[in-house]
Amino acid sequence: MPIIETHCHLDYLEKEPLADILQKTKEAGIERIITIAVDPENLDKAFALSKAHAEVYFTQGIHPHHAKDARPDDMKKIITRCTEPKMVAVGEIGLDYHYNHSPRDIQLNVFEEQLEIAINNNKPVVIHSREADDDMISILKNFGHKMPNHGVIHSFTSTKKLAETALDQGFYLGFNGIITFKKAQEVRDIVAYAPIEKLLIETDAPFLTPAPHRGKENAPYYLQHILEKLAEIKGVDVLKAEQILYKNSFDLFF
Repeated sequence: MPIIETHCHLDYLEKEPLADILQKTKEAGIERIITIAVDPENLDKAFALSKAHAEVYFTQGIHPHHAKDARPDDMKKIITRCTEPKMVAVGEIGLDYHYNHSPRDIQLNVFEEQLEIAINNNKPVVIHSREADDDMISILKNFGHKMPNHGVIHSFTSTKKLAETALDQGFYLGFNGIITFKKAQEVRDIVAYAPIEKLLIETDAPFLTPAPHRGKENAPYYLQHILEKLAEIKGVDVLKAEQILYKNSFDLFF
């Protein structure tokens, strides 16, 4: 069965030539790759990668770390590219109260502005949420009913309360190499709790390399390890999990 890499940052990969990464990814059975934009600079890089490689799709969005750098022209660019056939979502957007690289009020404003862009252009969203559960729950409740395509909270590491709200509002939960980490039982508990029909897998490469490759730069071709771990947690056959996760990914983004 083919599978889809729903979240990585191809322009951040440094340890191997991109051509080699894409070849290994293809050999690993990964049919499509979504490379994620996060800041004003790599909006163009993500778009260019999608134009250069048939299997690569892209998002456009400003990450909460970079919310303070967002300009009106960046928002116009995101809106304009919503008509591009290979732009699959508005993202990576959201809230991060762990690092607070941008002031919280600016994060909130930029997040909500981009949610409106997604709504107006009938796009799903890719959401980042870290230590911001109360505000994220409030925003999902305020915006979820307006979003027929909803989206995903990627790299989910938050509370069960946020998971419940996201699922109730129609969002998917995305999981990556963290579910293979020894000290991540709370994250595995959320995987066990959530219906497999509302889960996605990703690598978030070059970050969060799964076991048994910890210490190496992450890459999309490690996605199989995440698939296998998720299937183990859910107690289902790997092929069955692969079929369901492919459908989930395709339904949301394509």
